[in-house]
Amino acid sequence: MPLTLPPIDDRKYQQLLDEALARIPLHNPEWTNFNKSDPGVTLLELFAFLTESLLYRANQIPERNRKKFLQLLGVPLQPASSARGMVVLKNERGGTPQALTLTEGVEVRAGQVPFRTERGLDVLPVEAAFFYKRRVAPEDRVKAYYEQLYASFTATQPPPAPLDALQFYETTPFSPRGTEPLDLGTVALDQSLWVALLLRPADKKLPKALKRAREAIQGKVLTLGIVPAETAHGRRLPPGGQATPTGAAVLQFQLPRLPPGGVLPEDPALRNASWRTLATAEVPSAPVVVDIPLPATEAELSLWSNLDPLEAGTRDFPPALDNEEQAGRVLTWLRITSSAPAATQLLWTGINAAPVTQRERVTGELLPTGTGEPDQVVKLARVPVVPGSVRLTVIAANGTVDPDWTETDDLMSAGPEVAVPDPRLPPGSKQQVRAPVKVFTVDAEAGELRFGDGAHGMRPPLEATLRVDYDHGEGRAGNVGPGAITSGPSLPPGVQVENALPTWGGADAEGVSEGEKHISRFLQHRDRLVTAQDFEAVTLRTPGIAVGRVEVLPAFHPLLSPNEPGDAPGSVTVVAIPRYEPDPPEAAGPDTFLDAIACWLAPRRLVTTEVFVRRPAYQPVWVTVGVDVVAGVSQAAVREAVTQALRDFLSPLPPPGTDLLASPSNRGWPLRKAVVALELSAVCSRVPGVAWVRGVKLGLPTGAEQESVPMLGLWLPRLAGVSVAVGDAPSLDELRGTGPVPTGAQRPFVSVPVVPEECR
Repeated sequence: MPLTLPPIDDRKYQQLLDEALARIPLHNPEWTNFNKSDPGVTLLELFAFLTESLLYRANQIPERNRKKFLQLLGVPLQPASSARGMVVLKNERGGTPQALTLTEGVEVRAGQVPFRTERGLDVLPVEAAFFYKRRVAPEDRVKAYYEQLYASFTATQPPPAPLDALQFYETTPFSPRGTEPLDLGTVALDQSLWVALLLRPADKKLPKALKRAREAIQGKVLTLGIVPAETAHGRRLPPGGQATPTGAAVLQFQLPRLPPGGVLPEDPALRNASWRTLATAEVPSAPVVVDIPLPATEAELSLWSNLDPLEAGTRDFPPALDNEEQAGRVLTWLRITSSAPAATQLLWTGINAAPVTQRERVTGELLPTGTGEPDQVVKLARVPVVPGSVRLTVIAANGTVDPDWTETDDLMSAGPEVAVPDPRLPPGSKQQVRAPVKVFTVDAEAGELRFGDGAHGMRPPLEATLRVDYDHGEGRAGNVGPGAITSGPSLPPGVQVENALPTWGGADAEGVSEGEKHISRFLQHRDRLVTAQDFEAVTLRTPGIAVGRVEVLPAFHPLLSPNEPGDAPGSVTVVAIPRYEPDPPEAAGPDTFLDAIACWLAPRRLVTTEVFVRRPAYQPVWVTVGVDVVAGVSQAAVREAVTQALRDFLSPLPPPGTDLLASPSNRGWPLRKAVVALELSAVCSRVPGVAWVRGVKLGLPTGAEQESVPMLGLWLPRLAGVSVAVGDAPSLDELRGTGPVPTGAQRPFVSVPVVPEECR
């Protein structure tokens, strides 16, 4: 039976007043006037009112004790998380081109919301344009013309040279706003993305503008931001410490390897571009910034000097540019390609890029002075605190400055403030390494700093001055749209900032009621992923997103086939569905939902576990139903009720308000369960107002009617179309729009419009 909180006293105002009036004859028989006009009765009413207020406050003691006991468990509330994003810095400084070096921590703003860069960079005085060679299939007439025009190129190919040795493409700009994702492996002819480093338009009037611009960027580091597009492969967290396998595909960032003086040889077979790799990076699954060191001489940043106009864009040369003005501003080309065939889908790229985090810096905040007592707690003025950003300086009463205090996760692991020999060691033996002493813990949600008790961690000295530097965030307010970050109070003159993509990951702090619900589960898993229940409970608490459903498949590898749960030891597949968007839209973009879950699970999993975070794959199904309606019941209402019953039955999400951990049997359509027509018929028959189900037709987007549709792997059904009719079930072809179009009977005459002689 549940534990109930016993009330200290449940009497109300009227009960207290009636009891006091009933005691009057016993203690004072001469008092006979009990009307409200009597002054004594007025005093009793006053004391009854005050007593009721005291009893109400006394009854709160059990609730206060309960919350205090929960507080003693040391289970913190989930703090607010700061939003993250990617910005591009533009060097528009006038005069001679000059690279500017910025350190990390530069503040930029989206209105009043502050962000800070996470790394330093060289802001190069150049622009960039991104292109790829998009495959095209021209008409036979156009193809024959180009084959004749480029016959000399075909002749220089190694024998035998087929007629289809020419591959046709169009120079296509890559979307600068992340609106059109690019699959380099299937769309780009050469599986490459080409970056043209351009002279700024304002520098064209300078003498020897191209030479000056190349000298300004030589020896510098080009920071290239890359944001991958959403893919069906989800996110993968490999076992900790696993190295990249030999031969695995990586992205290569290449610059032209020019011959002496940039002069190509006269032999047509040798006139081809050669490239050298400046940097490599793993194929990204999350937004990254790659540092590309540029050559130290101006000659290595030049282009070919004797390139024939007909050779531009052929073989391994950069794509040909139709815009002559833009082509005249090209300093050099950067090629991004893969070392081996790999699925590389990009959403956005940009130079002079830097990752940013929504945070605001607080410096030199004065805290209460040290008391010298055990377990001292001080509170910061601004919350929530960004984890890992607190820097404490303790100034003793004699003026000694001690900045060596560090943050720790557990004060019980700290050493004593007075060094004592370990009694377990023999006399004269070498002492073990002493545990850190000058430590403190931080409650990021409450903004509290807690110090040790002397035996475990040092106490702040008496009358010591405490000063702290830290960062704090603003939660969901940091999720801003593209183009919102446009200013920075500490940016140098001539430097502009902009975010091409929206920021992501900001979430408010967890409420008290939500936190109390997770206390028992937190005590079970201690924020570590060991069992399947741990994976589900921790995933549901991912900050910044609304998780509607989680399925955990232990020992399952989604890329192996055939594969059943239990066949892949060491692998865990987590299938997650958003609460408000179970079926993702067709437009690809950064999957911040899976990114947030992967980042949340990574530090909590076992180092030997390989985790795959996936969305389910949806199998469209089409359903038609024919029913008979009970006499006197609205047919329209019954049709809508049957349609809604089918949608609810096939829904991948549980009903709103369902506690997934408390109701494991009511969580939406199960994985690997087939959709059966007879089961859908039973669902329709249970709808009020349905007298009889005449039939249910079930099918896929194409093909004939089926008795059942299997669900394999991570598939879930998606009700693509449903039609409910009174009578026989409609045809699936009519619902899908794939059947023959009915035509009317031919009339024995032809309709001809008549133009009136006069306009009316």
